[in-house]
This record gives sequence, structure tokens and C-alpha cells, in this order.
Amino acid sequence: MAVTLRDVAALAGVSPRSVSNVVNDFRYVSPAMQAKVRAALDELDYKPNLLARGLRQGRTGTIALLLPEITVAYFSELAHEIVERASQLGITVMIDETSGAPNRELALLEVAMRSSWVDGVLLSTLGLNGAALAGVKSDVPVVLLGERTAKSALDHVGIDNVRASRDAVQHLIDSGRHRIAAIGGSHAPSDMTSRLRLKGYRAALRAAGLPTEDYLYARTPKYRRGDAAVAVRALLAHPEPPDALFCFSDELAIGSLRELYEQGLRVPSDISVVGFDDIEESRFTTPSLTSISPDKHQIASTALETLMARIAGSDLRPRALQVGYQLLARESSTRQ
Repeated sequence: MAVTLRDVAALAGVSPRSVSNVVNDFRYVSPAMQAKVRAALDELDYKPNLLARGLRQGRTGTIALLLPEITVAYFSELAHEIVERASQLGITVMIDETSGAPNRELALLEVAMRSSWVDGVLLSTLGLNGAALAGVKSDVPVVLLGERTAKSALDHVGIDNVRASRDAVQHLIDSGRHRIAAIGGSHAPSDMTSRLRLKGYRAALRAAGLPTEDYLYARTPKYRRGDAAVAVRALLAHPEPPDALFCFSDELAIGSLRELYEQGLRVPSDISVVGFDDIEESRFTTPSLTSISPDKHQIASTALETLMARIAGSDLRPRALQVGYQLLARESSTRQ
């Protein structure tokens, strides 16, 4: 739980009002009092609740979270992290689904920005292009989750998709795979996530001197299990089928695992599979799924802290903030 002014006051042996005076740089505080309080602040690693400060200035304490598809496991898990962190800060989160459609994303964003019931918006966009985002101007702060499709006056929180994808493919290369296929991504110009993951995939292959033939990249309409099954069937029908699959999401990877089973192939003996997102389901597949694991907890915390700073009146330039990830090697890519 977040450290409160009362916690600091108890440790310092002073009143909460005295702590508040120090935190808010009230001029008439003795040096001795300041030293005592600041020592307690440091010891407890106190972070000021910027939103609570805003509430005293007439804020609602409510933010909007706009996601493409709530039923997609990655987005539901991210939403859970955001709601959990927000509740610790006394923030209420209103969630809506955009289906990744540009018109709906823009309409919901405009409704939120014109309303008086939210203080800020967290938006994960799949449909809005750079020009649309660049035109977003409002007194209600907006922070983007995922990819920043173009320069705009909006903060952005995500991971390094290119580097993460390179790590995933390099893992497959290191395990002895040579014909590595990629699955996922549409032709939509706003699908920046797929473009970056494809870039990392191809960069890893080039660095290793491995082929990047077009047939080894299978696009999918969405990041769904059924889409992966269709893609896998097409890849396996080629005269030189792949010996590894890098899937742009865990749901695609799980769909691939099922189709490979239907085709009589053993994972990882015959073919290896790596996913992306590390959803909970990936730990319980047979075999368990190797996956890139974005730090969802840190994405949620960083996005909320950034939004809170904007709500409190921060005048910083728009920032592109990256959080960490790790490759979790499991049974689907580790030969027994």
C-alpha cells in the first residue's frame, strides 16, 4: 500500500499537518522540523499522491481506460494491474472497449475529453494513426499505452518491441533453429505493434545470416487463436516448412500449439514456439509456452504516475517512457 502522510508523521513523531507543510514547501517550517520530516520521508520512500492533491482542487478522482478488446487476455491482465494500482491511490477507473476501430477510439476519446467526470485518460490505440493522435488537444490529459504511432503532444508508456522481438528470435536461433517463421499483424498502417515486432524479427535473422523469405511471415487479421491455426496450416504446406514459430502474441502462439498438435508435430522436438505477452494461460499450456513478458505492473504504475503528474499540472514535454521485459524460456522452445 502507498505510504501516507500519517505514516510519515508517526515515524517522525510530528503531526500530519507538519508533514504536509514540509511536503508542500511551506516557508515557515524550522530547519530542525524539516530535517526530521525529510528523514522519515526518505526512510519510508514516500511518494506524494498527486491525484489526491488534485482532488482538493476540485478533481473527480476518476480516470478512463480505453482498451481495444477486453476479452484479449493481455488487455484484461493489464487492466487488472491498472485498477489494482489505481485503487491504492484512491482512483476510480472507468473502462470501455474500442474494438480497435479508429472511429470508435476517437469518439470515446472525445467524449472523455469533453466530459466533466474524468480527470484523465489512458488509451491503448490500435486504429488511430499519427495524424489523428497529433490532432488530439484537450485540457484532459491523455497517456498512450503501447505504441506511439507518431510524434504528438501525448505521453506514451510501453516496451521496446523491436529489441524484445530480437531477443525472442535470437533465443530460437541459439536453440538451433534455422527456418523461423513469424505469425501476426495486419496490413493496417496504424498497426505499429506488429510493424515493430516484425522489424525485430527480421533484424535478428539478418544478424545471424538466416533467410527472411516472404513465405515465412504469415499475417493474421487479428491476434486470435483461430487466425494462428490458419496461418500454421499455410506455413506447413510449404515445401520448406519452418522449424520454429515466433508469434506476435501468446494467443496466436496457443492457437499454433493446437494446430501443430492436430498436424501430428511435436513441440519442441519437431518445431519450437515462442509467444509474446506472458499471459497467465501460457504457463498452463502443454507444453508450457516460452514468451516475452512485458512488466505489466510497471506499465500500469508508470502510466498512472505520468497521468497523475499531468493532472497535477506538470508542464514537462511529452515523454516516451519504456519499461522492462524479460524472456521466459519454457517447454515450447527447450528441447528435452
